[in-house]
Amino acid sequence: MSCLDEKNCPEVRRRRLALVMFGLMMLVFIVLSGFSFLSSRGQVTPDQVSFGANQATAGKRVFQAYNCMDCHTLVGNGAYLAPDLTKEYQDAGPAWLAAFLPSAGGWPTEAALRTQLLNKEVAADAGVDSLDAYYRKYPGAKDRVDRRGGKTTFMPNLPFHGNEVGELIAYLKYTSEMDTEGWPPKVMTGTLDHRLALLHGTPLVVAAPVAPAAAANVADTHDLAEHGEAVAKDFGCLACHAVDGKPLVGPDWGHLYGAQVKLTDGSSVAADDAYLTESILKPNAKIVAGYTPGVMPQQYDQLLKPDDVKAIVAYIRSLEKR
Repeated sequence: MSCLDEKNCPEVRRRRLALVMFGLMMLVFIVLSGFSFLSSRGQVTPDQVSFGANQATAGKRVFQAYNCMDCHTLVGNGAYLAPDLTKEYQDAGPAWLAAFLPSAGGWPTEAALRTQLLNKEVAADAGVDSLDAYYRKYPGAKDRVDRRGGKTTFMPNLPFHGNEVGELIAYLKYTSEMDTEGWPPKVMTGTLDHRLALLHGTPLVVAAPVAPAAAANVADTHDLAEHGEAVAKDFGCLACHAVDGKPLVGPDWGHLYGAQVKLTDGSSVAADDAYLTESILKPNAKIVAGYTPGVMPQQYDQLLKPDDVKAIVAYIRSLEKR
């Protein structure tokens, strides 16, 4: 179609405007394409982040190998059956993750965090020298211990081996350092009663914290085995060791005392007081067949008093009578 009147013909102006707009779009495309060739555009990359000797790049492979995104999300992507893990390291810190991941079927207790902080690698990465300082730096860990410590979870115990826990912590450290520009938005957490109280503006009555059971005086309990059970619960031992035959991270304690335990070197040893005491204080001295060394923390010799160790052994012995 052409214009008969050249003075009042809009086609020429429209054609020129279309060419100008096309030129601007091409310019924007070329500029954005140039940005795509930049390595990181100032964003942190996995190869720059580590946890001790563990690299975030290896942790990414662990995260994928265990299909973590079948339940969790990262930056809002994935399944919504479990919490988003993007800022998990920033919220809870390395000590909480190191205590939780090997025995994810139970929430870590304060004693479990104290145990992990005795690990120089964990303490150095956290950048603190005390549990109080750790709580100030990672308030999410304090909240979780107070609300959930010692309770069971819906997450299964995963068969981590070697350095996989450390590598996974390195990967979660990397995701916490990502600049997500505020995505995903912070969601409301807490119990149902807590959330309803916040929504409706009603006052929330907070129960006074209950003193750890392991702090009870042995003389008051009049039962060494009972005290041993309390110590085991407080230090998170029962998150890894079952007493009813269910497979967990560590060997089952039920029907253990007095039994012949087969070790990885092919030999066997009687599960008596000496063996159990050594296994608590030096967990890598004798590894039970079918289990991986290095999973159980080696700092209990610095945390547990001799009477506490005797009490735990007495508790394991008492399980044979139940």
